[in-house]
Amino acid sequence: MSMDALIEKIKETGNPTVAGLDPKLDYVPEFIKEEAYDTYGKNAKGAAKALLAFNKGLMDELSGIVPAVKPQMAYYEMYGLEGLMALSETVSYAKEKGFYVILDGKRNDIGSTAEAYAEAYLGESKIDADTTWTDFPADALTVNPYLGTDGVLPFVKQCEDRDKGIFVLVKTSNPSSGEFQDLVIDGQTLYERVATLVNRWGMSTVGKTGYSGVGAVVGATYPQQIEDLRKLMPNTYFLVPGYGAQGGKAEDVAKAFNADGLGAIINASRSIMCAYKKAGAPEADFAKAAKEEALRMKYDIIRFI
Repeated sequence: MSMDALIEKIKETGNPTVAGLDPKLDYVPEFIKEEAYDTYGKNAKGAAKALLAFNKGLMDELSGIVPAVKPQMAYYEMYGLEGLMALSETVSYAKEKGFYVILDGKRNDIGSTAEAYAEAYLGESKIDADTTWTDFPADALTVNPYLGTDGVLPFVKQCEDRDKGIFVLVKTSNPSSGEFQDLVIDGQTLYERVATLVNRWGMSTVGKTGYSGVGAVVGATYPQQIEDLRKLMPNTYFLVPGYGAQGGKAEDVAKAFNADGLGAIINASRSIMCAYKKAGAPEADFAKAAKEEALRMKYDIIRFI
């Protein structure tokens, strides 16, 4: 199943991390924005083209260093149709460069609407009996479990049928996550209940590596919960946000890994994309600085696993 493909790329690079492509225009070097605005105008198209050029520059340097990228869809959707085109081109370029692609959209709904989301981002949309189409050929998608099993199973079906993956929100990294996720119901927290369901949903998608295609999002900012959830979900791959800019440390995220050194992929977005700013490097060296930060992050984490 699809986590096998992710694991293969992690082993190839020796790097259990993913670079988040969450590009605000403030992160993009001025020379890239100026060129895009001169060519396309200071409008949604110019902004979207600047984001795309930034992403491509990053991916050119990160290819072979980082096994996966994770575009956060909101940063593209905010520029409308032009932004969605930039997202589509980002995903396609990432696939050309050999990255495993996780779309971060936190999608879900019920019934046929959930099926439509699953087809849009993990499958193919039918035009007629002989024709299908996809603009977002991603390998995995983040999924919100709040609607329950009937909202998640359409995404699981794509994992089964198309060798895709999903990462279900279990314990997120944001400060207020506990308002709902830490509620105790019948002696069990809500996030623990979701974890038991993640296990159940993934049973039909276990691959040759022993990990299911149904993964879990578990934030680096809650190390004790990481450790507890690792015990509850031994065959589940963790997508761990919150390292770096949000305060998660390497020794904290190490708790997400199994004894085999697998089981988790650690995300960093801002710290990689904006590495050139933190280092005081010339704007022209933005991608080189991102590569250096990605390597620093790699070695910071693997020394603990």
